Amino acid sequence: MDESKPLKVRLTFSVILVGISLLFAAVVTDHWAVLSPSVEENTTTCEAAHFGLWRLCTKRIFMQEQGPKEKSCGPISLPGDHNCSYFKHFTPGETSEIFEVTTQKEYSISAAAIAIFSVGFAIIGTICVLLSFRKKRDYLLKPASMFYTFAGLCIIISVEVMRQSVKRMIDSKETAWIKYSYSWSFACACASFVLLFVCGIALLLIALPRFPQNPWETCMDAEPEH
Repeated sequence: MDESKPLKVRLTFSVILVGISLLFAAVVTDHWAVLSPSVEENTTTCEAAHFGLWRLCTKRIFMQEQGPKEKSCGPISLPGDHNCSYFKHFTPGETSEIFEVTTQKEYSISAAAIAIFSVGFAIIGTICVLLSFRKKRDYLLKPASMFYTFAGLCIIISVEVMRQSVKRMIDSKETAWIKYSYSWSFACACASFVLLFVCGIALLLIALPRFPQNPWETCMDAEPEH
């Protein structure tokens, strides 16, 4: 048995925990995208917005002068009146028509559902890894690695669905938003995909039986794992 295998598993699992933390941060926060509306002349305030998987937040802020004829709404970090509301299709009792107008309901529900699958896969994988630490249950590392890989794939699919939602929102003539940028929640989701997917593959390679070290050594002759 490879003496360094437990150390490799623990190091890989530590990186995976970072990926899971980024995944949870992306799912529960609402800074996936920042939206800016068209700016009219003779106005001093504008209403920017940022949203995530579950709710939309708007903020009325003062516009910044960028040039003699150019104004921009933001940045959204400036102080202003802040209002957040959960999406109407998640909370039927609340009124959030602004989101019903400015995005695609199907895209939002799909992105949230796929992200929930990603969180579920990550939790199941973590349970498998923790159980493998007890009584040398190394066989649980293989399904755990697959669960982490699936979690990474699900969150990147959710990212792509959200990206398409934002793009269609901006292109729609029914919306007031003309500019957008992706924010830190979006970056957390992308980073979690890289860590979960890569480390899931790495964990699978670590969990596989040791390959023969010599050309004449067969798998049956290799030292068995205890």
